[in-house]
Amino acid sequence: MTAKREIAERKGREGEAQAGQWLMQQGWQVVAERVKTKLGEIDLIARKPGIVAFIEVKWRKHAADLATAIDERRLARVAAAVEVVAHKYAADGEDLRIDVILLAPGVPPRHIANAWQP
Repeated sequence: MTAKREIAERKGREGEAQAGQWLMQQGWQVVAERVKTKLGEIDLIARKPGIVAFIEVKWRKHAADLATAIDERRLARVAAAVEVVAHKYAADGEDLRIDVILLAPGVPPRHIANAWQP
């Protein structure tokens, strides 16, 4: 792995930890981190009564870059991964959704609920 890639990986992990802390402050319970499947990875899985959110976290060095941090292709990969593992995390009757949390220095986290609606 290149040094640049290692830095990006570390920043991504730090962003996921920051997002997890922020979610807990908002009343969510983080039940899993970095869930890997053959189809993709889910950064965080969090629960509130009646809702299980599968969350993609994006961290950027500059807030201006957040506008292009997430795209339909990336969300489709997360959605495919969710289909593989949803039964392990959600009970009957709970709503499932795919959220995005965007992070950058100097700006509050931006939580996009229901970011994927095929």
